Amino acid sequence: MRRVAHGFTLLEMMIALAVAAIVAAFALPGWHSQIARGHRIDAVAALYRAAQYVDAQGAAAASLPAGIDQAPPSGNAVYRLKLRAADEANGGYAIVASPTQSGPMRDDPCGAFVLDANGVRSNEEASGMSPATRDCWKDHG
Repeated sequence: MRRVAHGFTLLEMMIALAVAAIVAAFALPGWHSQIARGHRIDAVAALYRAAQYVDAQGAAAASLPAGIDQAPPSGNAVYRLKLRAADEANGGYAIVASPTQSGPMRDDPCGAFVLDANGVRSNEEASGMSPATRDCWKDHG
């Protein structure tokens, strides 16, 4: 009676690990960019949700309530939303979605997303420079 050995040789295992490492090296950067894109989409959706709230409240809206003041609306905040006061340029209000200091988007080149009462969309970087707004909002209509 002869025993048949089942399993992998060391060489086969090393080849499988090398292939997995190569696939991971190409997949991870794309995966990270998709995660960042998802966070940006959450921030923009939160801005529009907050704008609907402010429009419904009118002049009575002095701040944003819990659930509307962050993106995503529940769980750990990736972006915090703030309501800016009216001035001659923003049409009555502006809402800013800023990345949290300890969150995954803190170093994002798009910086903070801004939506004002006139529907003007823009971005502000923490350093005061403006990134390419069109590129940051391109997936959002």
